[in-house]
Amino acid sequence: MKHLFRFLALISLIGMVYSEEGWLVIIGGGKRPDYLIEEIIKLAGGNQAPILIVPAASEDQLDSSLYARHQFESCGAENVRYILLKKEEVDSPKNLSIVKKCKAIFFTGGDQNRLTSFLLGTKFLEEIKRIYMQGGVISGTSAGAAVMSKIMITGEELLFKEEKKDEEGGFRVIKRNNVQTAKGFGFLENVIIDQHFIKRKRLNRLISVVLENPGLIGVGIDEETAIIVEKGKKFKVLGEGTVMIFDARRAKEISEDKNGNITVKNLRVHILKSGEYFDLQKGEPI
Repeated sequence: MKHLFRFLALISLIGMVYSEEGWLVIIGGGKRPDYLIEEIIKLAGGNQAPILIVPAASEDQLDSSLYARHQFESCGAENVRYILLKKEEVDSPKNLSIVKKCKAIFFTGGDQNRLTSFLLGTKFLEEIKRIYMQGGVISGTSAGAAVMSKIMITGEELLFKEEKKDEEGGFRVIKRNNVQTAKGFGFLENVIIDQHFIKRKRLNRLISVVLENPGLIGVGIDEETAIIVEKGKKFKVLGEGTVMIFDARRAKEISEDKNGNITVKNLRVHILKSGEYFDLQKGEPI
């Protein structure tokens, strides 16, 4: 009996350590209203909370870092630092020592593929996940938003590449095997994130991915807008734009026509404004 109590106590402790207790602040890119940054600071514990800017998605890490740090400090944060990463030194003792002390992480924009190439499989990323599991805040904008889900949209189109004239001109179809995906950081298991959503007309690519992966909820976040995810269970929309949600988990007859276009019936779509909530477990607005 004594051994049983010890075992149950151990299981309880493990649950406490690894339960999803943190916050995700996922920003759709573009200009960041100060109140979004203030929300990150508040959730991290206030102006004295140690915040780390991770600019690895950017080719100019220093410029991205200085811009982000200035905004955090102008919003009242007093303990903000950044870390310029080199691939071969990501897991250096110095870097790990820095990240272990933080209560909030902010991933800047840039290229999500670059960011994952730096951090996937590293101790540095494991420390970031530990921060989240112990109640911290993980935030990111643009590319830093794309990496939040387990399956990540890379931004690459696999079909009709010759038609992709500019950033807004691609993804003209809803077809299978057109939107390239890769492994993300996995803070959200059953959700896939897209960003700059309305501004860059990205409905086709997110709908394509959702219909190819109907177990995932697609969340398209517009610029100057964020979702604030609490314990992986629900989120609040905050910002100047809207968030679109595509849910095919109860859809019927996902198939293709003779031209390879994906078709579906009963695809659920929601468009939420700032201040509205969505329950990720029930798949319903609150």
